[in-house]
Amino acid sequence: MIDEIQLQEIFQIAITAAQSAGQFIMKNIDKAIKIEFKGRANAVTEIDRKSEEIIISQILGNFPDHQIIAEESEKIQSDSKFCWIIDPLDGTTNFIHGFPCFSVSIGVEYQREIIIGVVYNVILNELFSAIRDRGAYLNKKPIHVSKIATVADSLTATGFPYELNRYFEMNMEIFKHIYRKSQGVRRVGSAAVDLCYVAMGRFDGFWEFDLNAWDVSAGALIVEEAGGKVTNIDAGLFDNRSRQIIASNGLIHDSLVSEIRTIIDK
Repeated sequence: MIDEIQLQEIFQIAITAAQSAGQFIMKNIDKAIKIEFKGRANAVTEIDRKSEEIIISQILGNFPDHQIIAEESEKIQSDSKFCWIIDPLDGTTNFIHGFPCFSVSIGVEYQREIIIGVVYNVILNELFSAIRDRGAYLNKKPIHVSKIATVADSLTATGFPYELNRYFEMNMEIFKHIYRKSQGVRRVGSAAVDLCYVAMGRFDGFWEFDLNAWDVSAGALIVEEAGGKVTNIDAGLFDNRSRQIIASNGLIHDSLVSEIRTIIDK
């Protein structure tokens, strides 16, 4: 069992770290940045790395024995049952091009179960947060998924991998299929933001392939705590290391999975 005082301490550090990183990102939004590429279009900047340093410094300053998995750093391992999963700037391509949608995402695991999720939507100053079994919040106000009951009436979102691989080709076909079946499909460019938008009802569903744990750990918990449903592409138990996700308001979940599977199973 996790001590309540300890749980609240971890939660507050997650919030403080996300906001500190977000403030740093905003201060540097108009400055010239050095861009490197980890793949065809998978960019990283010194802003990503400095944001990550800010987050890790605050975590280790308070919990020096905790494990950390972060996008731009080597894993910090220990015997601790706690593991922080960090995306210091989710939506780097948006950031580079001045498109106003990028976030800081911090999830905390206890014995491999996500227990805390914090996503800071930097430009809009939207702080999404959740503690398992305590509900989901936007700027401290409770949020809930939408009540849209059919795919035909839904607005959904997806994302595409950086590399033009089989997931890209397959998801392009899924995109077209769901677009025809629904009110539309959006491509925001930050999986963490997509998930939070499902949690608060801006989107009714979201799916994506070829993801990493830092893309989805915090957002997935926030969706669940807002009353939504999160699974893998086969509608099976979601695992944040599985590199695939479907999240929805729950009402359209089975239908959305079925529509996606019609393309995958061709």
